[in-house]
Amino acid sequence: MTVAPVAPVASGPPVASGQAPVAAPALTRRTAVPTVVRAYLDHLAVERGAAANTLGSYRRDLTRYQDFLAGRGTRWIPEVGEADVTDFLAHLREGDAAHPALSAPSAARAVVAVRGLHRFALRSGLVDVDAAAAVRPPTPPRRLPKAIGYEDVERLLEAAGYAGTAAALRDRSLLEVLYGTGARISEAVGLDVDDVDLDGRTVLLAGKGGKQRRVPLGSYAAAALEHYLVQARPALAAAGSGSPRVFLNLRGGPLSRQSAWIILKTAADRAGLSAEVSPHTLRHSFATHLMEGGADVRVVQELLGHSSVTTTQIYTLVTVDRLREVYAEAHPRAGYGAEPRAGYGAEPRAGSGAEPRAGNGADRRAR
Repeated sequence: MTVAPVAPVASGPPVASGQAPVAAPALTRRTAVPTVVRAYLDHLAVERGAAANTLGSYRRDLTRYQDFLAGRGTRWIPEVGEADVTDFLAHLREGDAAHPALSAPSAARAVVAVRGLHRFALRSGLVDVDAAAAVRPPTPPRRLPKAIGYEDVERLLEAAGYAGTAAALRDRSLLEVLYGTGARISEAVGLDVDDVDLDGRTVLLAGKGGKQRRVPLGSYAAAALEHYLVQARPALAAAGSGSPRVFLNLRGGPLSRQSAWIILKTAADRAGLSAEVSPHTLRHSFATHLMEGGADVRVVQELLGHSSVTTTQIYTLVTVDRLREVYAEAHPRAGYGAEPRAGYGAEPRAGSGAEPRAGNGADRRAR
């Protein structure tokens, strides 16, 4: 992929009205590391359309990286070698007085940001060699997504709207949308009223990198959303200044991701769910229940907004585990933990007067 020419990095104080803007210096091999980092973040925002949350994570990780390099006396990108990147990864995993040791997934995220920075520097002509090309992020343990059963989903939804207040109708509607569409919490709270088509029962979600997808809205979610929009949202909006967002807080402003997470956690506590609940719980449950119902993995990929089907395929593992449980319980020849039947590696059965085989009037599920 060819990177667009790097825009000059803004520097110095704001230019007063009527004055000619001061030209910012172009990036060169003698540009300080922090300036290259800012240029890379600008590239991600403008050229790549990275989401605000992604930019925030990259900025934190790369700020720590540039501080690490500064502590080694490294000022320019061409001075950075593979050993510096490797040592930074080790530093992340070990931690220091100011930072706790990072887990494998967190360290991997930071290394991805560093690799992107050096790839950008190479393609921009700032270096001859990509110092981070051979440094691989640590492989995090593969975790299966944690879904909850349909009965628990129903209890969760009922708990969210039990009070009947404007806030309760909003909470119930929000969770119905999360489970009914598989949306991320950030996508749900980012919905504008114009993104909702109740007649067509669809919503337009803005995913990672600004990619949009229109997904169907089930009848339960559509009914809850319509009820909220008609009966509750006007009262919440009256306290604000006309936010276009679907989900509003008590001051009439947009509901934040943090508030949405609190709503989910509060509903789970009220419902008495024993399973651990996370911001992605309903999204995982949405995908898992679709797969268990026979949905094609490519369809689930489109609904979730995954760029690669590999990401979606983890839900097939969950479904296979469930199928394996059912098979072990129900199939007479599953044989997990049981002795083989006569004739299959065991002593031959006695003659016609022998005891009847298990399963003729006995419980065969144990096999």
